[in-house]
Amino acid sequence: MNARAWAELLRLPALFTVPGDVLAGAAAVSGRTGTRTLLAAGSSLCLYEAGMALNDWADREEDAAERPHRPLPSGRISPAAALTAAGALTAAGLGLAARAGRPALAVATPLAATVWAYDLVLKRTPAGPVAMAAARGLDLLLGAVATRPGPDTVRRALPSAALLGTHTLALTAVSRHETTGGAALPPLAALATAGTLGVLLSRARPAARATTARPGPPPGAGRPWAGPDHRRGRQPLGAVLTAAYTALAARPYLHAALNPSPPLTQRAVGGGIRATIPLQAALCARAGAPAAALCTAALAPLAARFSRKVSVT
Repeated sequence: MNARAWAELLRLPALFTVPGDVLAGAAAVSGRTGTRTLLAAGSSLCLYEAGMALNDWADREEDAAERPHRPLPSGRISPAAALTAAGALTAAGLGLAARAGRPALAVATPLAATVWAYDLVLKRTPAGPVAMAAARGLDLLLGAVATRPGPDTVRRALPSAALLGTHTLALTAVSRHETTGGAALPPLAALATAGTLGVLLSRARPAARATTARPGPPPGAGRPWAGPDHRRGRQPLGAVLTAAYTALAARPYLHAALNPSPPLTQRAVGGGIRATIPLQAALCARAGAPAAALCTAALAPLAARFSRKVSVT
């Protein structure tokens, strides 16, 4: 087995952008992570990698002309093996979601359907970026419902899912031009989106702080995207992570907007993918989950390290 070829097929560095979806979902509903959260994270990883394998299978003819070095057109991995891997990973992802509970499976099923629909049908249509945004949003909701299922779980996690989905929408619009270049508007729009998301995260109002005279709301109460315990000392962490997200995304987007060549557009896509991690961490921090925020942020150096060896796009 050619390990490097499979690492390229599955976009190994991008794998580090996945666990933060589940952690941000758990944080959004003030849930205590546990076995079901871990199962949801495993499901998320499997479904994400299924999408990577299926993507190259669906693009094998196009890649033969534009990117012949990719694992399938170069012959290092057969199309049948890639398609088999996509099916097996999808089955594994749904199986892990089922172990996490019926609510998790109820979210993982449309997530898997969205992944397959994007790769096979929607990718080159105007609905492509919307489908990718929906997949990221569903991934966050998977973490929420697995960690703390309840009648209001989805409602409370939706604001965080919307922010993450908006980032993904803009990034996917840029990625549609990574092999051809020549489009300045998508990276410019992505740059504006990153700035807007940074402002929205900075203006997120925390829930009321608890006092000894007047106890605060119980866990899970308050605004749907804020945890019950936002103390003053936790706010700098969210600000730092928000700034890191904005800076990491903005620079390559700006370069691609000024010179929309294929190399700079590909760098913009890679930067946008890596910026997903500090965005997830910022969502955790703003929801009052500093431990989850730090764990998520710790994945960023790993993603950067592996991206030097294996392309993230």
